[in-house]
Amino acid sequence: MKIKFTKSVFNLTKKQASAIAAILLLGVVAGAWIMGSSAAKPGAEPHAHASHAEAGEHGDAEHHGSKGGDGHDHAKEHDDSEHHEDAPRSGPHGGKVFSEGGFGLELLLFEEGGEPSFRVWLFQKDMPLTPGAGKVSITLTRPDGEKQEIPFVAEKEYLKSTAPIAEPHVFEVAITARLGERSFMFIDSREEGKVELTDEQLKAAAIDIQKSAPAKIKTASQLPGEIRFNEDRTAHVVPRLAGVVESVPANLGQMVKRGQVLAVIASSSLSEQRSELLAAQKRLSLAKSTYEREKKLWEEKISAEQDYLQAQQAFREAEIAVANGQQKLVALGASATVSGSLNRYEIRAPFDGMVVEKHIALGEAVKEDANIFTISDLSSVWAEIVVSAKDLNIVRVGEKVVVKATAFDSRAEGSISYVGALLGQDTRTAKARVTLANPKMAWRPGLFVSIELISSEAEVPVSVLSEAVQTIDNKSIVFTRVADGFVAQPVILGRSDGKYIEVLSGMKAGTAYAASGSFILKSELGKGSAEHSH
Repeated sequence: MKIKFTKSVFNLTKKQASAIAAILLLGVVAGAWIMGSSAAKPGAEPHAHASHAEAGEHGDAEHHGSKGGDGHDHAKEHDDSEHHEDAPRSGPHGGKVFSEGGFGLELLLFEEGGEPSFRVWLFQKDMPLTPGAGKVSITLTRPDGEKQEIPFVAEKEYLKSTAPIAEPHVFEVAITARLGERSFMFIDSREEGKVELTDEQLKAAAIDIQKSAPAKIKTASQLPGEIRFNEDRTAHVVPRLAGVVESVPANLGQMVKRGQVLAVIASSSLSEQRSELLAAQKRLSLAKSTYEREKKLWEEKISAEQDYLQAQQAFREAEIAVANGQQKLVALGASATVSGSLNRYEIRAPFDGMVVEKHIALGEAVKEDANIFTISDLSSVWAEIVVSAKDLNIVRVGEKVVVKATAFDSRAEGSISYVGALLGQDTRTAKARVTLANPKMAWRPGLFVSIELISSEAEVPVSVLSEAVQTIDNKSIVFTRVADGFVAQPVILGRSDGKYIEVLSGMKAGTAYAASGSFILKSELGKGSAEHSH
């Protein structure tokens, strides 16, 4: 450094110049001393880390409050604040490394093939130890507070856990290790399969929370069927006499009452029947008079008894002829009393019902066996079931069933009233039917239905709503509620009735879970699936 003084600026005496030079020299010496001290500062590192050596009595995770780390030796390359923020380093086997005072272990959750298990490798001063050199145990604490002790056994060059590590892998891990007389403890945590949601996010997603509970599960079989007329309440109306149609008061689809006139025809046969009846009635009247006269004469000893007996026989025969004529008209459904034309034939409804078929028109000539009307009482219908051979053992008379319409949302309960004894030669199926009450006429003949038969019914200790079950990696999953979100809990399922499904294992009764909206959680979990690969 050169400092130049110019006389144009400063006027100094020799004594003043000497004083200033001395001051400058002292400043240069002091600056050199300060710079030298600063350059020597990195040498203080061993002193700074002596405090870490003091901490050798504590586990690194406990000392630093971290979940696992490299040990104090790793801190030689960082200052103390950087060491606290370092993530745990991975070991040579892909697990997490925990170390303290020269001793360390590598923990790996092994999930390839078979049930997941922990594997632990031991080392001392970066040199591997045999599995039998130390003892290790692990305590898992699940979100619901359940604890699981995990013991280990030696296998090859590592220690292997002997208890299965059930999914989901969301838990706190407390690792206890013993090497000779020294004990160590390390803390770790895992959150695989967890979806974090705040209360606001939960409300926005409209996720319904329910609790698993006991339920009555009905195992049902679905069989196809069709609504048909109740043949016991259906009539095919025929004239029973040939004739010509004079009037048709009844219309298709009309509700009719018992005895109501459906049609009127003019029948020559009926005219002859009524004529015979009238003639028989006249003969009966004459025979009766003759009988009464002969009886009186015989009683007065005026005429012979033979005349009386002959009159009596003629009277009895006339009575039979009249009764015969009346019965013929009754059998035809015609009135015995004539009010108007002798050939007028009124066809009447046999019972209350609806006109579901009509094959008659004004002026038409009809035969005595023509099917002119079909009347059915639709307040009761049949649900006809097609039963395959394999289902015959569960379809029995008296069994309770639920009939569901396939075209709209409607259902009704009933019982099986008939099961066919024979299988169809072509279809190899049997027919069965259910008699259904139909007060609102909702079940119309021709409607396809599904028949649900309750094959068994049982109380199950744990069940969830069917909509809560999702499938992930070919596993059945229910998202159970934890403090800050949901956990994908694998479950084994049993029987289902469509609404509820039995949980054989994986959940306890009273566990809160996501019911409706669980597919949203599945979607959120899928976004982070790259972080956890099985």
